[in-house]
Amino acid sequence: MANKNLNKAKEAKKDEFYTQLEDINNELRHYREHFRGKTVLCNCDDPRVSNFFTYFAYNFEFLGLKKLITTCYKNQNIDLFSQNKSEQAVYLVYEGDKNGDHIPNAEEIGVKPLKGDGDFRSKECIELLKEADIVVTNPPFSLFREYVAQLMTYEKKFLIIGHQNAIKYKEIFPLIKENKLWLGYGFKGGAGHFISHYEDKATAGDHREGMIRVSGVTWFTNLEIKKRHEDIILYKHYTPEEYPTYENYDAIDVSKTEYIPLDYDGLMGVPITFMDKYNPEQFEIIGNTCDTDWIRSAGFKPMGQATIDNLRKQGNKAHVTANMNSPYILRNGLVSLPYARIIIRKIKK
Repeated sequence: MANKNLNKAKEAKKDEFYTQLEDINNELRHYREHFRGKTVLCNCDDPRVSNFFTYFAYNFEFLGLKKLITTCYKNQNIDLFSQNKSEQAVYLVYEGDKNGDHIPNAEEIGVKPLKGDGDFRSKECIELLKEADIVVTNPPFSLFREYVAQLMTYEKKFLIIGHQNAIKYKEIFPLIKENKLWLGYGFKGGAGHFISHYEDKATAGDHREGMIRVSGVTWFTNLEIKKRHEDIILYKHYTPEEYPTYENYDAIDVSKTEYIPLDYDGLMGVPITFMDKYNPEQFEIIGNTCDTDWIRSAGFKPMGQATIDNLRKQGNKAHVTANMNSPYILRNGLVSLPYARIIIRKIKK
């Protein structure tokens, strides 16, 4: 492959990383009861370097699994940049300890060839998906929409890693709103360290050798967990000064989830990080301000040219136009544009 094409391929792969065993264990410990008697599929993993395979193989009896299946892309190197010419794609099947040493041995793991390259969208990989009860993996962020759509089509239980920005996707947000998908317990500090050869952007205090720090990653699941039924503790009281109303929509802006007022029953715009604390028994999700179709249908008024002129005089170069319906706040003659907001309402009990 020419250097130009190789660089292009590397750029396209920057959202594919290998997850730490520590992070897998920290999340999976909350789901133990879901795995007994189940077939688990890890269909975006190379088991030779994947810690998902390691976790499930070494905890097979502890979790009471029925079967573990992992598919392997037709790549040899950990960075997934090979030209897919080095070997045949395979899938591995492990059905537990056979010789009593409680260690997954090569002779206990069935290695079977795939006709294609191991892509989760291929017909043969879909057949393996049909066999699975629960899917656990770290899919490529660039294919997250398509990956989740496939899981929904085949009505699979899952626990997967994605970026929190996926919450805003028009293909993902409705699933969250309809309680078909929610966030898991997450990564410490809202960031994960993944095995990768890319340049690490972490600060010196958060640097880990041989790994890259990725902010904003989280776990997405449709497995029931205790966390999603725990109320957010509210302690602040509503005042018009602290909670401004949007100029073009009847809802107040809440800058942080912890600041949601306990005595306000109307519509509120909260950051997308609210979803990490969301309890469907405490709040109702109304919409997502990143969905342009929804904000129009919900009645957000256009910003108007005077608002845009005001922004420009303030030196704000945000990519907005007069006919856009983005929520904005007008205070003391100054316009401010809140970042992405989830519109919610408290459920009266």
